[in-house]
Amino acid sequence: MEYRTLGSSGLQVSVVGLGCNNFGRRVDEAGTRAVVEAAIDQGITLLDTADMYGPKGLSEEFLGKAIQGRRLDVVLATKFAGPMGEGSLHRGASRRYIFEACEASLRRLGTDFIDLYQIHFPDPQTPLEETMRALDDLVRQGKVRYLGCSNFAGWQLVEAQWIARSEKHEGFISAQNQYNLLERRIEAELVPACRAHEVGILPYFPLASGFLTGKYRRGQEAPEGTRLAAGRAAERALTDARFDQLEALEGFAKERGHSLLELAIGWLASKPQVDSVIAGATSPAQVEQNVHAGEWRLTPEELQQIDELQGRRR
Repeated sequence: MEYRTLGSSGLQVSVVGLGCNNFGRRVDEAGTRAVVEAAIDQGITLLDTADMYGPKGLSEEFLGKAIQGRRLDVVLATKFAGPMGEGSLHRGASRRYIFEACEASLRRLGTDFIDLYQIHFPDPQTPLEETMRALDDLVRQGKVRYLGCSNFAGWQLVEAQWIARSEKHEGFISAQNQYNLLERRIEAELVPACRAHEVGILPYFPLASGFLTGKYRRGQEAPEGTRLAAGRAAERALTDARFDQLEALEGFAKERGHSLLELAIGWLASKPQVDSVIAGATSPAQVEQNVHAGEWRLTPEELQQIDELQGRRR
């Protein structure tokens, strides 16, 4: 396993992280323990969850129990801002709610500090100055070690970093956004902003909700129980244009002795601004596959070939 420093910090994270959004929903407590133990044994250190994952914070609760006795072996990351109850007081990024959310996450996780505390979504109802000041206070209190953001646009990240620098607050060391071979919009603004402000990128949905595993095939019914089996997500994803890209990428990988999954994760791990790829897993076998996929490093020439294959110009 390769380890990288996250952003401008000294925090070391595994190049493949574990996404915990399935815990408490698709994976029960025993299954969570099995996946987490497999991840740690494989060298994964970054475990990423959120208070809103699983009903009533079950992902945090199951994860906290799974790391008992191994808390100092992992980098524990969670998020706040999503709805955790009815009404406007139980969501967002106000000072009042941030303190409430942090205490609740600490209780569910069974720990006295969070390594990486991330705002899950921008909150247009709260001044960003208020949010950054409250997060800085959590760091000074020792309840949080580092700060990150998720789903921020490039300009929002820049504004947050400017506030932190001008007010001498702790700034963000990471930005977690959707990023994969089929979803590259963050390359236009967020990636350059992260590069300029020394913020590491933590891609989520690296497999495009499973589309980049190869389990979906043109002209065939989606496997029952999968994320793209039905609904609007399936209508957007299972198109001829997407299958054209899928088949071209799969051919590229096979020519080099790799699977499509290995290309999806290896391509992200080969990007200089990416510090850890957040890959979900529902079984120890999937953990092992993700870790193995994170070992492939594409050459600059191969990265350029991917761009050309997708009709992109550098």
